[in-house]
Amino acid sequence: MTGKKGMKRIWGIIMLAVLLCSGMRVSAADEGRVLFISSYSYAWDTVQIQIDGIKKGLGEGIVLDYEFMDTKRVDDETSMEYFYESLKYRLSQVEPYDVVIVGDDAALLFAKEHKEELFPDTPLIFEGVNDEELAEEMAQDPLVMGILEKLSVEKNIEFGLQINPKAFKVVAILDNSITGEAERRRFFACAQQYPELEFSEINTSELDTWELQLAINSVSEDTILIYVVMTEDADGKIYSNAESVEMVVRWAKVPVLRMVEGDGIGEGLLGGNVVSMERSGEIAAQLATDIINGQEAGDAGSVIESPNVYCVDEAVMKKFGLDMSVLPEDTVILNHEETFAERNREALIPAGILTAVLILVILWMLYLQVKRKKLMEQLEEARSILESASQHDFLTGLPNRSKFKEDLQNCIDEKRPCTVMMLDIDNFKTINDTYGHTAGDDALRQVAARLKEIQTQVLTPYRYAGDEFIVIIRSSQSKIVEKLVFQCSQVFHKPFVLEDKKAQVCGSIGIASYPQDTEDMKELIVYADNAMYKVKRNGKNSFLFYQTEKREGGH
Repeated sequence: MTGKKGMKRIWGIIMLAVLLCSGMRVSAADEGRVLFISSYSYAWDTVQIQIDGIKKGLGEGIVLDYEFMDTKRVDDETSMEYFYESLKYRLSQVEPYDVVIVGDDAALLFAKEHKEELFPDTPLIFEGVNDEELAEEMAQDPLVMGILEKLSVEKNIEFGLQINPKAFKVVAILDNSITGEAERRRFFACAQQYPELEFSEINTSELDTWELQLAINSVSEDTILIYVVMTEDADGKIYSNAESVEMVVRWAKVPVLRMVEGDGIGEGLLGGNVVSMERSGEIAAQLATDIINGQEAGDAGSVIESPNVYCVDEAVMKKFGLDMSVLPEDTVILNHEETFAERNREALIPAGILTAVLILVILWMLYLQVKRKKLMEQLEEARSILESASQHDFLTGLPNRSKFKEDLQNCIDEKRPCTVMMLDIDNFKTINDTYGHTAGDDALRQVAARLKEIQTQVLTPYRYAGDEFIVIIRSSQSKIVEKLVFQCSQVFHKPFVLEDKKAQVCGSIGIASYPQDTEDMKELIVYADNAMYKVKRNGKNSFLFYQTEKREGGH
């Protein structure tokens, strides 16, 4: 009996140990899940900084996933609906998240509209939000909290007056985006505090590219210039953050203040009192970690003030002859380099003559090297120009017929499934007869420009001949091909501008696929061409797949 009881006790201890170990493994494998929804794309500088902060603030073992709305590039109802549907589907296929973090205003607006459907009982943390009213409204929900991105116009005006006491104007560079509208209200609200200053703006959404360059270049030395946001201009050009910074730095004749960490500070912008996007992301992640560890969502407070610091580029200070001593204490200094004199103060005099000789020798060698390098670059540039001219259409800038055949043959040689789409402008002779041949050339250029906008690694457009264009889609999957064919057909959706008048230009499209329709390159082109001409015979302004045309008795 004693032996049996001893065995039972041993087995009991073993089973308890197994259960405890099993429980520990489950806990370690599932510490928590966090979803970060960004208003922009990963390529946007501040998004990468936010993600770095989130990673820094999350507890160990917590899974982090990302979704990007990409509103800086595409911000319309179709894009929002597509993002909503795709996110809804993905959320239905994965385990529920413990916390959702949203970055910037567009993502918070999206959460406001869809939270009850997509993640109704999930704590929501926002960060990088400019619209204070929206933040306060959302924070009424006990499951919602977050951190403002409060760009301090007042502190930057004070900073601007310290480095330029003679200034009596303040100009902000803004656009009509969600962020731009929120910051516009905040900017002009400060005017009452500074009656001695003239407040105005450069609205990039209402100026074409040339007007925008002129407006920035015209800002005088008696002005505090603050770059807030620039994602577009009136020409419809969409600017990445790097492009907007380059534009402002290139054309501004005065130091440009910036109010957000990272965005061009160190690349030509002076800086100022900036929002720390990394710290915002870190705080949001720490709140998420606390919630996952059992803290109630409402315990951490509803809305946290923006984490701001002073950050200045020393190189820009020196460029404009600004006094470093006026900078606030604890200012973060970028691009500070000790001079040679600072590092070698005691050794400069005895080593002066030797150093001068060595410098002269090195300069001569560098001169010879630079001269040789420049010659090689000129030769390479000439070769590239000749090569590009042989493979590109002079009028449209698209790859030409020769380049198309070379690329298509490569696809076939590699046995890579692909689709050829022949695109022809309808009634092109009528365009030439009505508006003139110059307008006809302009129509071709506009078609090419629209095709370039949808060009990807999968889709490449070419100028084939006359008013014909041809496209290689490096796929034969029906869903991918149908989607890209639809995008190409939308090239003719918006009116064209010919001789300063709006005109409706249409096109017919024929499609054939390799290897489904044929494995021969010439036949593939002919089949696409035949399908396109059948569209023209049947009323034009549409598209037809060769397989459909074949079933209907075409071949």
